[in-house]
Amino acid sequence: MADQIPLYPVRSAAAAGHKRAAYYSAAGPGPGADRRGRYQLEDESAHLDEMPLMMSEEGFENDESDYHTLPRARIERRKSGLEWFVCGGWKFLCSSCCDWLINICHRKKELKARTVWLGCPEKSEEKHPRNSIKNQKYNVFTFIPGVLYEQFKFFLNLYFLVVSCSQFVPALKIGYLYTYWAPLGFVLAVTITREAIDEFRRFQRDKEVNSQLYSKLTVRGKVQVKSSDIQVGDLIIVEKNQRIPSDMVFLRTSEKAGSCFIRTDQLDGETDWKLKVAVSCTQRLPALGDLFSIRAYVYAQKPQLDIHSFEGTFTREDSDPPIHESLSIENTLWASTIVASGTVIGVVIYTGKETRSVMNTSNPKNKIGLLDLELNQLTKALFLALVVLSVVMVTLQGFAGPWYRNLFRFLLLFSYIIPISLRVNLDMGKAAYGWMIMKDENIPGTVVRTSTIPEELGRLVYLLTDKTGTLTQNEMTFRRLHLGTVSYGADTMDEIQTHVLSSYAQVHPQTGGNNPSSTPPRRAQSSTPKVRKSVSSRVHEAVKAIALCHNVTPVYESQAGVTGETESAEADQDFSDENRTYQASSPDEVALVRWTESVGLTLVSRDLTSMQLKTPGGQVLTYCILQVFPFTSESKRMGIIVRDESTAEITFYMKGADVAMSSIVQYNDWLEEECGNMAREGLRTLVVAKKALTEEQYQDFESRYSQAKLSIHDRVLKVAAVVESLERELELLCLTGVEDQLQADVRPTLEMLRNAGIKIWMLTGDKLETATCIAKSSHLVSRTQDIHIFRPVTSRGEAHLELNAFRRKHDCALVISGDSLEVCLKYYEHELVELACQCPAVVCCRCSPTQKAHIVTLLRQHTGRRTCAIGDGGNDVSMIQAADCGIGIEGKEGKQASLAADFSITQFRHVGRLLMVHGRNSYKRSAALGQFVMHRGLIISTMQAVFSSVFYFASVPLYQGFLMVGYATIYTMFPVFSLVLDQDVKPEMAILYPELYKDLTKGRSLSFKTFLIWVLISIYQGGILMFGALVLFEAEFVHVVAISFTALVLTELLMVALTIRTWHWLMVVAEFLSLGCYVASLAFLNEYFGLVQLEIVNDGDYVNGQTLGYPPPDWSVAGKTKHASLLRYRQSIFWSFLRCCLHHDRALPVESVGHHCGQLPSTLRPQVLEAQALSSQLLQAELLRGRQLPEASRHRRPLSWLLWEVGGRGLGPALSSLMSTEAARASTGKESCSFPATVKDLPF
Repeated sequence: MADQIPLYPVRSAAAAGHKRAAYYSAAGPGPGADRRGRYQLEDESAHLDEMPLMMSEEGFENDESDYHTLPRARIERRKSGLEWFVCGGWKFLCSSCCDWLINICHRKKELKARTVWLGCPEKSEEKHPRNSIKNQKYNVFTFIPGVLYEQFKFFLNLYFLVVSCSQFVPALKIGYLYTYWAPLGFVLAVTITREAIDEFRRFQRDKEVNSQLYSKLTVRGKVQVKSSDIQVGDLIIVEKNQRIPSDMVFLRTSEKAGSCFIRTDQLDGETDWKLKVAVSCTQRLPALGDLFSIRAYVYAQKPQLDIHSFEGTFTREDSDPPIHESLSIENTLWASTIVASGTVIGVVIYTGKETRSVMNTSNPKNKIGLLDLELNQLTKALFLALVVLSVVMVTLQGFAGPWYRNLFRFLLLFSYIIPISLRVNLDMGKAAYGWMIMKDENIPGTVVRTSTIPEELGRLVYLLTDKTGTLTQNEMTFRRLHLGTVSYGADTMDEIQTHVLSSYAQVHPQTGGNNPSSTPPRRAQSSTPKVRKSVSSRVHEAVKAIALCHNVTPVYESQAGVTGETESAEADQDFSDENRTYQASSPDEVALVRWTESVGLTLVSRDLTSMQLKTPGGQVLTYCILQVFPFTSESKRMGIIVRDESTAEITFYMKGADVAMSSIVQYNDWLEEECGNMAREGLRTLVVAKKALTEEQYQDFESRYSQAKLSIHDRVLKVAAVVESLERELELLCLTGVEDQLQADVRPTLEMLRNAGIKIWMLTGDKLETATCIAKSSHLVSRTQDIHIFRPVTSRGEAHLELNAFRRKHDCALVISGDSLEVCLKYYEHELVELACQCPAVVCCRCSPTQKAHIVTLLRQHTGRRTCAIGDGGNDVSMIQAADCGIGIEGKEGKQASLAADFSITQFRHVGRLLMVHGRNSYKRSAALGQFVMHRGLIISTMQAVFSSVFYFASVPLYQGFLMVGYATIYTMFPVFSLVLDQDVKPEMAILYPELYKDLTKGRSLSFKTFLIWVLISIYQGGILMFGALVLFEAEFVHVVAISFTALVLTELLMVALTIRTWHWLMVVAEFLSLGCYVASLAFLNEYFGLVQLEIVNDGDYVNGQTLGYPPPDWSVAGKTKHASLLRYRQSIFWSFLRCCLHHDRALPVESVGHHCGQLPSTLRPQVLEAQALSSQLLQAELLRGRQLPEASRHRRPLSWLLWEVGGRGLGPALSSLMSTEAARASTGKESCSFPATVKDLPF
């Protein structure tokens, strides 16, 4: 039904033209502007703007009339004006302004092409960067400001800083400074120490690399220079197994063939050695010193990201005529690669930040977990609630007196709504999670390198993995040989060996004396009709073709230090050496050559012009290499033309992917079917064919081929056309199947991750066919799923049509190459990402390190989900650093990826337990811990609000000093922190049922819903505790501090016990330890709990005690020196005075009180008179109720009864205002009301 609906709804031509004009005008100058005409013609011919891409089938569910009105790619409606600004536009404006300022202050240097003279750095026209590696994030001057900025850019930490700094203002001081600065200082100290250690380690690694010594060739000979002192134009000598310090052009080598091998595993992730060829002009020079006797230079293109291409020229001016050689990627030595054979000499062309390896490495960033961002949002909500509550309290106070000062004091009083211990507990919890991960015996060797994001392991939705060395061991094994009518497997390889042995036993005596006459029979055979060959001869032809058609070179490690021997001596030792190793650009090639060795035909030597094979009988066959056609991603095949030295036969051998070879070989009825069978087994297939050439045919081909290579325009197309003239009617020899050994338990691990709802993407630099085979064999793509191979696209029109074709596919995996991906992202970024995200699996092949990081960034931006990148090579570092969570595997490609990753493991199968068990526990525990710590602050803030409300909104703290510090530390910290040991599901169950992981990605453990539930619980518990203490213990009001605080601590301990789902013995210890500490503090720190009553002894000799939780004045008898603070002393006297005033049996003339007290506020005088009259009424009512009080109790009447009974009569707000004023004045050290020294001085 979908295919019947037109894909190209027509819009007005004016609109289409307007959009095209806008598109190309926005492109601006640059490479895109040069192609404007071509793309414009393509767009107009294909009507691209009239063919909107439909990203889902939703449009086809509507009527056809609605189809034309569907939005393109379901892009959200653009917001404008105030709506856009509020919904994130302000962030965009701020970031744009910052980027603009950075670009103004620090303009990037424009990269240009350069001319580099050999051995003459002083001739450089421009200043080039130093050749130093710097992975540090800070320097000496920016370390402290940078670390502090990273900490205080979060609202939570910034809020703590402002609250702590407010305590330096006397009028706002609530408690002791250490109650605020100690936790904040602890957090900052831990953070700064951790960053300093990491920065020092990076500095040491950089210093080690930059201090490596290299031999620099000068006119006076060799000198030793540090890697950081190498300049553009220097001639550098690099020994075997030494790292190449900078990007160079390969000039000379100690190898006779003029070529060498390098290892590029830290650059592109491939463990296979790459063959590099020296510039022929400099390689032919007799001695090293002759490099300074010639006048030559290298013209190099500007520095680029692409590690697979290079364009340049080598020019020697002092010869007649001047010599010009074109330079390509095979003449380069990129930095961070290793010389695998011989000694090389190169001229430096790029240094430092301009090298390929550095340009493909992204700068490390500080990763922030999603849980931290969510807690930051909740903190903002709590702050809003704090402000609202403070405003309400001041409003209910009637804005009396200096209300703005009271507002700030309320903000500080309720600041425990956002507890500063939240950050301390979370950081300690993260450290505990890291310790548990590293101590897990089921995943030995795991290292946590970034301890701030363990919760990210439990929130992952996309897993992006490398192939080589991550999913596979990169060890190829030959599994199957199919000849059309007979197939050989692992258990029948001995039959092939028998056939090869018998074939060479028959061929050897025939070819011994008939060398000159071997060519005519060959010519006759090529022209005669086909004759069915025997199985033995067919096996022999297939094995010989496999042994010849490759780019493998045998390497003998035992010959590394031997020089000066004769070729015959070398040959004798080579052929008998058991330590022979093979090197090639692809592990498939090595596997094939090793298999031919196992069946009797051994490759013993190879150079640029010849190769030698040893037969089972020990005879050495020599073949002259006439032409080599290397494998390319476009052709998907490689070929070679060789001449047998013994028979002079010329044969063209070719092998490649079945899609490329099926149209080249002669007709057959079995190739397609068998290729499908092998692919389903997870084998990598290669089709091998040959074609016999006469001398005349080859000479004609060579002339046309040489002419095509010399052409200036369309050289690639002309060369391909000449080669294709040979690729006709090739004789199909065999089909091979090679298996890439997977890492242990890769299949069950991928199956587990897929069942957990994690979408897996494979990003690799390998060929498309190789990546597809591994995706099938590893079960990354299930057998029931189709695979859509994205065709190569080079233009916008091709990308548009291919995306439309892909949209029609359902539930299929996507395989796309890096070049096609680049084109699609240029024009249809949103559409491609949305389509790819709907696929169960995605395979991106031929990806550069920068492309890998770009894909990760796109996924994060377009989906908003958490991503994880796994790799094992230096080419995976950028991807690992770009992901929300990076995992490195220590493998054959070194430790660069594991050192740059957040988590380092030894095997891919450990990912399952790392995510299912530790990721789950870390997220669940941190969510519970964070919400419980906020509950702990909310409940005490609720009690403070109730207390202030009862006492007429006085901004006086309920608990001070040690009690607040102890509440967040020794009284409740251990039980609350024991939540890091809790687990809701056993590890075995989490691995057995990975579907449980899906719930974690939804973030239900920490959301606004769960947060509001905890808020309601805190308000309910705090209100009950405070009101209960006031109502139930009315007669013992002066014990309100001890009563309410004891109830609070017991409630917290009980809540922890009710929250825990799996008990641990440490949890029990923490509960009883905290309870024991609290009971001990009741006995030894009684002055902090207000246990002493406010009383008037013998009608008042002196006042002993305190009210509202203040410690009693420190004086014993009248007449002695008083050491109490002014505030506490005055409050005690004032409250005692008011208590006496309000007793029914004390008639108090207000005027005499004012006269004796001197500065009693006049606003209190009418209220005191009213209270005097009211007290008599209250006493009479109390007597009527039969509550006759004993005489002794009248002078011990609690103040709470008076304030409670006369509340609303006008006295409470006045007392609250006076208390707040007194507290503020006393904190500033100013004198206020002069109260009588003792009760005896009162005028009654």
